[in-house]
Formats: sequence, C-alpha cells, structure tokens
Amino acid sequence: MYAIVKTGGKQYRVEEGDLITVEKLEGDTDTSIELTEVLMISGDNGMTIGVPTVEGAVVMAKIVKQIKAPKVNGFTFKPKKNIHHRYGHRQKLTTLSIESITA
Repeated sequence: MYAIVKTGGKQYRVEEGDLITVEKLEGDTDTSIELTEVLMISGDNGMTIGVPTVEGAVVMAKIVKQIKAPKVNGFTFKPKKNIHHRYGHRQKLTTLSIESITA
C-alpha cells in the first residue's frame, strides 16, 4: 500500500517504513505528526484518487531528525559599478519515518 502526500508545496510517494526528507515541519525529534493532505491511496482494493484530497485519509509519520541542507552560495555582480555581493543559504529540512497509512 502506498500514498501520495503533499507537504511543503511538494508531493511525495510514501509507503510504510519509508524515510523521506521534506521542508521543515514544526516539532521535536520522536514526535508523531499527521499528514492530512493525501492526494491518492493505492492498496489491495484498488486506487482512490482525491478531488483534491482523499476524505478521511491520514498518513502518520514520526520526526526522526531536524537537519539543514548543504549550503548554496550565490554571488551578484554589477559591472562598472564596483558592486558585488556574496550570500549563502541553508534550507531547514525534516526527516520523517512513515508509520502508517489509513484510508
């Protein structure tokens, strides 16, 4: 059985026992959370597609760790103006362990 869930503006295909890394979600390590934006569920009795989400479907996940992505360096430069600017960004991420999928 698998499901497609939406979180952080992205869609993920998940099964029970999967580890996924998503945009930062609030919560401490070992906290259980519910992902309620389930777009599709596929199981033994066929496929259920939501319009836009499947009613009553919930994916239970556990927060494994809060991490930061590798640093992205940027640089802006304007010729003949003596303007140059360096910047960096590290996106905050959450690693989830999928516990159960219920329709």
